[in-house]
Amino acid sequence: MSFFVRAAAVLRKDLLIEARNRQAMNSMVFFAGAVLLVLGIATGPEASAVRKAAPGLLWIALVFTAVLGLGRIFDSERENRGIEGLFLYPGDRRAVFVGKFLALALILFVAESVLFTLAAFLYNLNLWPVLPQVALVALLGTLGLAGIGTLYGALTLNLRAREVLLPLLVFPLVVPLVLASVACTRLLLEGDPFGELGGWIRLLGSFAIVFTVAPLLVFERVLAE
Repeated sequence: MSFFVRAAAVLRKDLLIEARNRQAMNSMVFFAGAVLLVLGIATGPEASAVRKAAPGLLWIALVFTAVLGLGRIFDSERENRGIEGLFLYPGDRRAVFVGKFLALALILFVAESVLFTLAAFLYNLNLWPVLPQVALVALLGTLGLAGIGTLYGALTLNLRAREVLLPLLVFPLVVPLVLASVACTRLLLEGDPFGELGGWIRLLGSFAIVFTVAPLLVFERVLAE
């Protein structure tokens, strides 16, 4: 079985499971909506203050929401040691990472699309003029989160306290990714008089590449351990 066929099979399996039960998507959207609402209320009634804080509030909600998705990406393989059966298929085991990574990235991106729409409504944000750029920022941030999340999801697969350890392992690594995403979103919404956006986009793209390629390179070794 070729690398890409195997990766596509894993991707299809995870998407079918999510399409049938929708547990991850429903819990992620509900949780993120609650976080956006609470943070918006905590910011205060002043509309200008809410719009100014909106990029940070949005990405805080997105990161906390992503952790729910990261914790569920290997749930189907935890039962009856299904991960061992998955690795019995011939071919490169890194194809499993690619399939899981793509499935998680798609789920996160769909959830983020809903959350951006909800944030635009709650915080009175006009996203239409900069929608393609905002979508690019969301995509790059999603790829970075999905890459590091898939790696640590596999690393903590058989740990009893994985629900506690997974956020503790992921949050420190994604801090630069989140900071770059917040900066890009802020500049898109508030304007970029000093031409900073290009540098932040390149930095965000670099983080996304590193957080995608590095986990792919070490995934098989992590599984061996």
